[in-house]
Amino acid sequence: MSKLLKFLKPYAGAVLAILCVLIVQAYCDLSLPTYTSEIVNVGIQQGGIDETVPDTISEEDLDHLLLFVPSDKREAVESAYKEDAGDYDYDGKVMKLKSSVKKDEDKMDELSSLLGKPMLLASGFDSDSDMTKKMEEQMKQQMQSQMPDVSKMSVYDIFEMMEDGQRDSAVEEIEKQMKSMPDSMIEQAAATYIRSAYGRIGLDTDKIETDYILATGAKMLALAALGMVASIIVGLMASRVGASVGKGLRRDVFRKVVGFSNGEFDKFSTASLITRSTNDIQQIQLLTVMILRMVLYAPIMAIGGIWKVFNTNVDMSWIIGIAVGLIVMVVIVLFVVVMPKFKIVQNQVDRLNLVSREILTGLPVIRAFSTEKYEEKRFDGANRDLTKTNLFVNRAMTFMMPLMMLIMNCIAVLIVWIGGHSVNDGAMQVGDMMAFIQYTMQIIMSFLMICMISVMLPRAAVSATRVDEVLVSHTLIHDPKNPKKLPQDGHGEVTFDHVSFRYPGAEEDVLHDISFTAKPGQTTAFIGSTGSGKSTLVNLIPRFYDVTEGKITLDGEDIRNITQHELRDKLGYVPQKGILFSGDIASNILYGNPDGSEEDMKEAATIAQATEFIEAKKKKYQSSISQGGSNVSGGQKQRLSIARAIAKHPKIYIFDDSFSALDYKTDVTLRNALKEKTADSTVLIVAQRISTILHAEQIIVLDEGKIVGKGTHEELLKNCDEYYQIASSQLSERELEDNVKEVG
Repeated sequence: MSKLLKFLKPYAGAVLAILCVLIVQAYCDLSLPTYTSEIVNVGIQQGGIDETVPDTISEEDLDHLLLFVPSDKREAVESAYKEDAGDYDYDGKVMKLKSSVKKDEDKMDELSSLLGKPMLLASGFDSDSDMTKKMEEQMKQQMQSQMPDVSKMSVYDIFEMMEDGQRDSAVEEIEKQMKSMPDSMIEQAAATYIRSAYGRIGLDTDKIETDYILATGAKMLALAALGMVASIIVGLMASRVGASVGKGLRRDVFRKVVGFSNGEFDKFSTASLITRSTNDIQQIQLLTVMILRMVLYAPIMAIGGIWKVFNTNVDMSWIIGIAVGLIVMVVIVLFVVVMPKFKIVQNQVDRLNLVSREILTGLPVIRAFSTEKYEEKRFDGANRDLTKTNLFVNRAMTFMMPLMMLIMNCIAVLIVWIGGHSVNDGAMQVGDMMAFIQYTMQIIMSFLMICMISVMLPRAAVSATRVDEVLVSHTLIHDPKNPKKLPQDGHGEVTFDHVSFRYPGAEEDVLHDISFTAKPGQTTAFIGSTGSGKSTLVNLIPRFYDVTEGKITLDGEDIRNITQHELRDKLGYVPQKGILFSGDIASNILYGNPDGSEEDMKEAATIAQATEFIEAKKKKYQSSISQGGSNVSGGQKQRLSIARAIAKHPKIYIFDDSFSALDYKTDVTLRNALKEKTADSTVLIVAQRISTILHAEQIIVLDEGKIVGKGTHEELLKNCDEYYQIASSQLSERELEDNVKEVG
């Protein structure tokens, strides 16, 4: 996870902006259940009455309420109201709550506590319920001895006839009986009373209910629209950040790989580097989007949902704990089972890419040796292993979703069961239970989103580690901190001064104490048996590897003291295996000299003996070259590679066995033309054929990484047994005798 956060660090500003928008989206989503609850509780059950104290009330109703208020508190209630001169469809006086009282929260809380139970009592007495009838009958029996006509009086009349102390005692006794009654029931009864009181003074209670539902619904629509906009913005921003992360990683990996020496390529296989640059970065990019869309959002929703739940009904909060505990247990089990498999998956993808690359590249050889069945089995083996591991992972993940849904449904049933009893007992309203269910589902869905990400996280974490391995890998070949410049009057003299070399991680040197000087205007050739170190030696000059001991100088300057760009700018390199790039013939010849003229291009093609087959093509120099040069022959590929080096006009030419695919006639013609072109340049040739290096001014014979002979062809025939054996295997006895006679 730390690697993923490391990749996101450059986009911290965008991530912060996304977090802010996610908070807005979460606020909208978390507010909707509250409004749903209010529509059910207030809009439907309470008729749209959301006040706890009547805003407007008739003087008669207010007097009735005051009968049930303790005598020492009546003044506080009476002083809160004033007569309203408005036009009401009512004959008596109408009292209105003072605006100063409405603005004072403390006074409103005090009024609510004073009038809550009186409104419940008044509502009961007005409804003629069995409980109130029974209470009224008891009070009349108690007052019978004092007032003979009490049977004809209402409860309000009886209370008006009482003295303050007697009335307070009666109210206190009634409140004791109501002590166990839930607050929600008192609130609903108060709302019912206020609705009735509004109706008695002529207010349109149906309109109040409709207006409340429509206003609350409008708020819900506005929040839903805002949440939708926030979700779209987050999706857009997350996608852009994810795409930027992927683009940046691909760029960084490519730049890092381009700067690799051959030692790093030995460590990371080509198939693995391709997988890391494509599949692994794609996994990181996908998870980045999911992190910004879901991982950041889920905790906000979970925390917000829990806070809302505790404000809705704390008595059922233990249900949330059960749900979260079960989900965490499922996730832990899945992590333990599945986590180790993700690294295996990525390695198996590497293996599949490697096998596919080898088969596709080597199709001609496979067909020639009729090994299609063997290669099919090899591919099927790699494919089957990957499929088997993927099936295991996917089956484990598919098991998770039904289990999560089972937990969610069981939790929903449990909430309805517990909540139904609470509603029946009056401890909870229906809207509160609905809101609790919604908040619980939001909390569970938040954890479910985290679980879904946890499925992708291990694989992406493995991918991030693999990509980071490339990015933090130490490149063996690097430019000096304070590079030096090559002398302006240098001509390209290359000197090996007691050079030894061993491959990274190897136990023995492959080159031992190599010393020679390759001078401008001369050809220095290298010959020896297979594995003697010829190609390794010339690969040290462009710094594909660095020497282990000794030094290589160019015009007297150690090549490790100058930049790689300046060094390679002086070189014209033709590899052992001709490599062409997709494009056309012209782009390949001028690859090292993109600003070169058409004359430079044609001259290089003429020297390389490539004109003949180029001119035979319909589009000539604009003829297309497919990937890897697969639409030209091996000899044509080598000639174009040689032309590419010639067109660069370098001071030093390096030919690493670059004439092996040419026929003898073309080889001789090309070398003669090349001799004129490179008259002032340093030429280094690795060859297997004696005919290629007969006229070299200096031939170096290598055997097991050591120089065993140095001189001209004629001198080596006389002085070097290894060279004589190579020559005798390629030249006739007469040619050898003629060469020996020339030396004598």
